[in-house]
Amino acid sequence: MRFGLFGGTFNPVHLGHLRAALEVKEGFGLEEIFLIPAALPPHKIPGEVVDAGDRLHMLNLALEDTAGLSVSDVELKRSGPSYTIDTVNHFKSTLPEKSQIYLVMGLDAFLEIDSWKSYEELLVQVPIIVMNRPETDRRLSSVGWERMDDYLKSRISGDYKFSQLRSCYLAADKQPIHIFEVTALNISSTRIRSLIKGGQSIGYLVPRKAAEFINSRGLYL
Repeated sequence: MRFGLFGGTFNPVHLGHLRAALEVKEGFGLEEIFLIPAALPPHKIPGEVVDAGDRLHMLNLALEDTAGLSVSDVELKRSGPSYTIDTVNHFKSTLPEKSQIYLVMGLDAFLEIDSWKSYEELLVQVPIIVMNRPETDRRLSSVGWERMDDYLKSRISGDYKFSQLRSCYLAADKQPIHIFEVTALNISSTRIRSLIKGGQSIGYLVPRKAAEFINSRGLYL
């Protein structure tokens, strides 16, 4: 069985997150993807992130009746900052024996992975699926993957070589790093928070029940 771990702040969750998760699930034949809200992301300013319980509740509302996508509160139960290596170890110890775990993240997040705790161990323990949204102009789309190529070889390891056949980077003694283009929905949590502060609608950007919860709680005002 194969599972995906998709962590993030989800501040708030939006349709871009969900569409990307579904495409990865189908593209890699995953049994399930766990969306994992971070309690206190080490790289975020605490005042910019709403209460973890609210973000968790929005995710649960967003994923109601969505087969194959689940919410995990494992990082919310852990005290202190959320470290991905601890989350990976948790799932390795709790999922069925011989399960294959994939770490799922966006390109921008991956390009900071060398600043993460125990990132070298992560690269050895789990294959990574790096998502990128293709641009209308294919020349601009290729720039993102060129950045990844340069980053891997200059900041991580010169051993990485790209396999056209498998659409992934391979290196001795490390797990594959897959590249995967998802539908280019121009939606971001930053933009949604800006719309809310400006008194504008977030309809069709955020799942309806999550949007209703944001309104009822007066979040992001």
